[in-house]
Amino acid sequence: MKAQLEAARQAAGEAISVFYDPRQNAEHATDLQRSHRLRGEMASLMQRAEAGAGQHRPPTATEPEEWVSFERRADAFFGA
Repeated sequence: MKAQLEAARQAAGEAISVFYDPRQNAEHATDLQRSHRLRGEMASLMQRAEAGAGQHRPPTATEPEEWVSFERRADAFFGA
């Protein structure tokens, strides 16, 4: 997704600060928000992997619900 967004930015000749601001780039806002959410999910999974297997931490109240849901699905899939 990052490569696709960057190719679109270069084709449009937009500045990075304008293109990657979903408030200024309505055409790609959904993709930008999805990319940001996926980066957050990846960071969360990496933190869990670094913490080690078997050390499950419950979701905190500050995590967005979609991350909590994603973590529950990951736990079910990977058998945690």
